[in-house]
This record gives sequence, structure tokens and C-alpha cells, in this order.
Amino acid sequence: MDLFPSHAQRKLDPHAPLADRMRPRHFADMIGQESLAGEGTALRSMVDSGEIPSIILWGPPGSGKTTLAWLLADAPGTRMEALSAVLAGVKEIREAVQTARRAPQRTLLFIDEIHRLNRAQQDVLLPHVEAGTVTLVGATTENPSFTVNAPLLSRCRVLTLERLDEGALERVLERAMLDLEFGLGAHRMTLPAESRRAIVEFADGDARRALGLLEAATALQAGSSGPGGKLSPETIREASGTRLLMYDRDRDEHYNVISAFIKSLRASDPDAALYYLARMIAAGEEPLFIARRLLIFASEDIGNADPAALNLATSVHQAVERLGLPEGRIPLAQATTYLACAIKSNAAYAALGRAEDLVARHGSAQIPLHLRNPNTELNRKMGYGQDYVYPHDEPDHFAPSQNLPSEVGSVELYRPGQQGAEAQIQKRLEEWRKSRES
Repeated sequence: MDLFPSHAQRKLDPHAPLADRMRPRHFADMIGQESLAGEGTALRSMVDSGEIPSIILWGPPGSGKTTLAWLLADAPGTRMEALSAVLAGVKEIREAVQTARRAPQRTLLFIDEIHRLNRAQQDVLLPHVEAGTVTLVGATTENPSFTVNAPLLSRCRVLTLERLDEGALERVLERAMLDLEFGLGAHRMTLPAESRRAIVEFADGDARRALGLLEAATALQAGSSGPGGKLSPETIREASGTRLLMYDRDRDEHYNVISAFIKSLRASDPDAALYYLARMIAAGEEPLFIARRLLIFASEDIGNADPAALNLATSVHQAVERLGLPEGRIPLAQATTYLACAIKSNAAYAALGRAEDLVARHGSAQIPLHLRNPNTELNRKMGYGQDYVYPHDEPDHFAPSQNLPSEVGSVELYRPGQQGAEAQIQKRLEEWRKSRES
């Protein structure tokens, strides 16, 4: 049932991965997450008192979620049952609960990757968490608001872990290099600053990834030159292979990156927008998803200030559809830079919102007779189309008719800005509105 080795087992297993061997045994050994698990924090007080509520640990990979779960299990009168949601189903959950009922101590039921449990599996957990048969500790890289059922989530405290910063990762690496019992101290190798920076950059805030790369590079170096010496940047690069970016196509980080992309476009920052574009492409984002977002942006945030923006975005969408990757990234870059540098206006989008509010207030207001379609004799007798003036027969192709329902009255929904093409639109619209009022 317990898929993770105990502290004692980890000490006796020299073949366990370095990241597992170096897992802290005490809170004082943790690097990073000081605001969450440091001395004097609420979490430490709960552990010291033995009063641990059900908890969801939410954070990026390698930030210390599993380590925290094991440290929670060191609370007085506490034991651990551990499951991985990748492998566990309803049967395994029920077996863990039965074991907890027979145990003389309180049981922490640790479920790694709890976001992978389906609704039925989470529903099986709920009554046992409510009854206190088990204290749930779930670990997830996904936003629990999206992935954990509301009834179960409401019975848990959500603790958010942050990705480890460069300083914390460097301390993790230094400890592993010096540790003779669990780490790589016996290899007597040194890690120059350039090599350390390369590992930190590759790790992307993930301590497990950093230690995995350090272990692989050490094995390469030892295999070629034996113990001792320096871990060169070339060895680090050879061991690293292809860098994997933290990204999830349908979860929280997906929305974070696309949000940063759109907001950089809106801020007229082509450099930041290109960075997030490249990050999405490198992580395997569907290119047509990006092209669709550019289409939306062209109308929502640029609109009539630069009408060519929507034409360009439409052409780029078609180009990406026909080209695919890798060539499709080139028109995506063209659209990204054009839209970021274009004059911005959300006047049309804001006008639609005001129109929708108007419809919500007035419902199906009566359409003026002169605008109705006189498509039958009966309709014509009822006045449909009567007094309609065809604008193209008028000077300047404009007829100053009142076209809103009488219940709605005279309102100004579209308010063009003074930038780009909208400045001319505003000038024309002001004259037309004055003409209607006279």
C-alpha cells in the first residue's frame, strides 16, 4: 500500500534516486518554503501539537509537497498511508481506510497527484474525511479549485508552495555535493559556478529535476575520469538533454502563460509577448489555439482603431492552419509583433457590453415600424416599412432616422476613442448623432 519508502528504508537504499536520498528528515532541513513551513509558522504549530487538519498541498513540481507530507507524518501519534492517484482506484482507497480503522494511531492518507482522482474516487474519500477516519493530505500541481470536488475541498486547508528560487536551488545542490552519507560527497567532485548556474536554469524551480541532473552529470563524469575533478558545463549540458518547460495544456499554468501573453499584447510590449509566445510553442501548445487568441485580441483590444489588425490576424490563422509547425511560428510572430505595436481600443467590445446590458433591462422592446420587413400584404397594412428612408438615396448616404425602440430611447453605446482610425469615426459619428437629435 505504501508506495513511498520510509525514512529508515531510504537510509538503507543506496540505489534510490539522489532526490529521494536527499529528502529532508526534519523541518529544519527544508530549503525553501520558509514562510509556509519555517519555525513559528501555523503549519509547524499544528505538527508540534499533533492537531493536523486535512490539507491539500498545491505547488509546482519539485517544490517540496511530498517532503512536507512526510514531515507531517512525524507529528506525535501519527502514521502514514500513501497512495499515488496514478495507480490507485476505489479499491485501494477503501483498503487504506480499512487499515486506518484498525490502526491505533491517527492515519494521514497521503495521495500524490490527487488531481488525477476522478469524481467517483473523490466521493469515496469524502465520508471518511468528514468522519475523521483519515486525515487527508493531497499533493497536486494543478489548481485544486478546478480539480478537487467542492465538498472535499471545503473540508481541507489549501497550502500553496512556490517554485524554488535560484538561491534555494543552489543550496540544495551544495548540500547534495557535500553529503557523504546520502549525497555525492564520496565522489569528491566540485561544482563550479558556471555549472551550478546551468543546472539551476535547467531545473526551472524544480529541486527534483536539479538533483536528477546533478546525479546524471556526476555519473557521466565519474564514468569518464573517475572520482574527483570538476563537473564541467559541457558535462551538465550532455546530461541535461532537452529542457522541459513547466506547462499544462488544459490546467493552471496553461492559463497563466496565455494570460501573460494577452496582457503583454495589451500593454503594447512586443518583447514580453514574443517571450510568452516562444514559451508556449516550446512547451507544445496547439498553434491554432494561439492564432485564435490573436483573432480575439485583434477585435477586443484593437478594433476600429486599426481595422487592418483583424485582417492580419485572420490571415495568420489561415497561414498557421495550412503550415503547421515549425513554419507556422513565423506568422504567429508577425501577428504578435503587429498587434502588440498597434493602436489599442476596446471601444467596440465595450459598446457590445453596454448593448447587452440594455437588452437585459428592456427585453424584447418593440422594433420601430419603419425598420420592420414589409414582406406580406398584411404586414404592409400594419405599417411595416412605412416612412423608411433609404440612406443611399440621401445626400452623403445618410438618413437621420431614429432606429432604437421607443422604450429604449436615445442612447450612445459606441464611444470611439481618439486614436488611430477611430478618431475619424468619432468625428463622423458626432455629426450623425447631432443630425438625429435635430
